Amino acid sequence: MRLQFFLSEIGVGLRRNLTMTFAVIISVALSLALAGGALLANKQVDSMKGYWYDKVQVTVYMCNKSDAGSTPSCAKGAVTDDQKKQILADLKKLPIVEKVYYESAEGAYKNYQQQFKNSPMAASITPDQMPENYRVKLKDPTKFTVIASAFQGRPGVQSVEDQRAVLKNLFSLLNGMTTAAYVVLAFMLTVAMLLIINTVRVSAFSRRRETGIMRLVGASSFYIQMPFIMEAAFAGLVGAAVACVMLLGGRYFMIDAGLKLQDKIPLVSFLGWDSVVQVLPLVLLIGFLMPALAAFIALRRYLRV
Repeated sequence: MRLQFFLSEIGVGLRRNLTMTFAVIISVALSLALAGGALLANKQVDSMKGYWYDKVQVTVYMCNKSDAGSTPSCAKGAVTDDQKKQILADLKKLPIVEKVYYESAEGAYKNYQQQFKNSPMAASITPDQMPENYRVKLKDPTKFTVIASAFQGRPGVQSVEDQRAVLKNLFSLLNGMTTAAYVVLAFMLTVAMLLIINTVRVSAFSRRRETGIMRLVGASSFYIQMPFIMEAAFAGLVGAAVACVMLLGGRYFMIDAGLKLQDKIPLVSFLGWDSVVQVLPLVLLIGFLMPALAAFIALRRYLRV
């Protein structure tokens, strides 16, 4: 009997405030879709960091003939064979070094011509202008400073460069975009909470006579408030379900079909369906609990029975 009463009261409340209930559903759906998108974006950035930071290398560029006098370490001209052997030996002695790759001036020239073949500078570069280098793969990419402090300014070494610096700006931009998404998310959730509170307040006001009668016949506050809370929770759950559909559709449209980002940006390993599915239970849980909490707060303040 009580379950039937709850269900009938929920149905009455939803019908009386159909427009506002629809607004709650849309607001919750947009907020939670943004929340899920922000979580997935954060996961994507972390995945990209782990993938690319594991592949970046430290490059020790050695002096060539054209560097004579450009830096104190290149004052005597191009690096000598003895200096190259000593640099290689010292690199291999470091415990943080996993592997060392040698690239000759000719190899560096070919790579430059391949990467910048459309650049006007490519035609003016000659092999003797390209520096020989050792590309060092570290066991821990964050230990770049160890290599830099050990070899920067050393005779025969032109410079020591960390490829992470190239990626740093990219990841700073991505992190900034994720942070902006969280800020917008907080704003949207606040709007959704206020809308839910106002909807529950209007619903409680329109049924103040019924709730007054229920109080007179001995109904508890919890029994009176429960239909209002369940109305809000139901609307929130519907909104969360819509948000889940939006997340699944967004993943399919952006990655697999439509934009096909995976084909257009093959260097990025985008999150799979499993990552999206893992977020959905959290979206549904928030969609159920957030409106229920907002309704509970509204009823404590506005429902005077």
